[in-house]
Amino acid sequence: MPDVLIAGAGPTGLLLAAELALAGVSVTVLERRAGPGLPRPVGLQPRTAELLDLRGLDPADGEADGPSGHFAGLPVPLDHSAWQTRHPRVINRTQDDVEAMLARHATQLGADVRHHEVTEVDVDADGVTVDGIRAGWLVACDGAHSTVRRLLGVPFPGRTETYVATLAHIRLAAASELVPARAAHFSEVTRQANGYWSMLTPLGDGAHRFVFGSTTAQPGRDAPVSDTEVTEALNALYGAETRLGELYGASRFNDATRQLEQYRHGRVLFAGDAAHIHPPLGGQGLNLGVQDAMNLGWKLAATVRGTAPSGLLDTYHAERHPAAERVLRHTAAQRVFTAPGRSENVEALREIVIDLMRLPDANRYFSGLLSGLGLAYPGATRVPDLDLTTATGPTRLSALLHSGRGLLLDLGDHPLPAGFTGQVTHVRAATPDPGYRGRLLLVRPDGYAVDPADLTRWFG
Repeated sequence: MPDVLIAGAGPTGLLLAAELALAGVSVTVLERRAGPGLPRPVGLQPRTAELLDLRGLDPADGEADGPSGHFAGLPVPLDHSAWQTRHPRVINRTQDDVEAMLARHATQLGADVRHHEVTEVDVDADGVTVDGIRAGWLVACDGAHSTVRRLLGVPFPGRTETYVATLAHIRLAAASELVPARAAHFSEVTRQANGYWSMLTPLGDGAHRFVFGSTTAQPGRDAPVSDTEVTEALNALYGAETRLGELYGASRFNDATRQLEQYRHGRVLFAGDAAHIHPPLGGQGLNLGVQDAMNLGWKLAATVRGTAPSGLLDTYHAERHPAAERVLRHTAAQRVFTAPGRSENVEALREIVIDLMRLPDANRYFSGLLSGLGLAYPGATRVPDLDLTTATGPTRLSALLHSGRGLLLDLGDHPLPAGFTGQVTHVRAATPDPGYRGRLLLVRPDGYAVDPADLTRWFG
């Protein structure tokens, strides 16, 4: 009997499984797919890259950084370096590649990942039973069309879609001068023409990511994507001389916006797209789910082990629900600028916002919003990956958090705070960073610093 069952082996579920296993909690992941997902390109935002660093994972894995982030495709690069990060640009990966990395990480730590489609969920005061498998807790990480959410009848309020768009992975047999020659800022690879809108991004080795939609005909969400459909869109947008060579993967998406009112329902918790969905503007989806997992993992593990202080698990909803709500709001704002057929009023607003984003303080605000680097919780703030020197030599803050334990980092000469009993790792170090030199930091396993006087509030 595992301590925790996780429905869904996407990035959210796999990272959560790894976090639980790292903390000594037995966990089983149930995934209905028999093989890897689509090689869908994704962008790892700077904060997500930092979180992977905290567990010794290489967010780039040899891949070059992509273009800088964007807000609504406006032609102003976002300067993430203003946030003191080692990852100032979005990292281009594919979802199946990220999932493979996280699956290796989770299974090496002892997580059990199984091919199994969830069909029945029963919940009681002491635990859950999923298709005859008993566990103390269940976390639904099974996506936008969550089976767990449906079986439990949990409402998913929000706004239904206004369009269905297509994501196709293609190789071109021939290309006109309108086809972008290189990966570039979002604003340089988008186009509208002849009743279509698109984003066409070269991926190397002749491959392209082709995102497109029609302002007139709306395909069904589950309709298969054909060579004919892709060819018609390519010709309308990039001319008849642009010819399709191969369609090697495709899916549909829409702009629905929804969020659960509560992320916890007794012994069942929700994370990732099972808890919130939004339009794919600004590259937020995978990143939001990974950040859910990092926030929830150590809190649920402490709850399972019986070491959690009162109310710790409730802080998952208290912190992550507003964070997702904020993403839902700014993706809704981005819709104004990205909608086809913009009005004269929208064009005027667009010009004003572009001018605003060129101001350093405003650019820092937008970059913090899209990258996740600007996210803070009540009483908890992100700590950058500081250079440190300890008794054993030079290191980085991220290396001290590989264990998944909380960290009491003394950068001066401080007495131990009241309530310290070894429940967090205590390290004395020096840093050249003038903003942190001499301070005493209590850093949670997810990389956020809280008041050391609140040690027992967070760690019992």
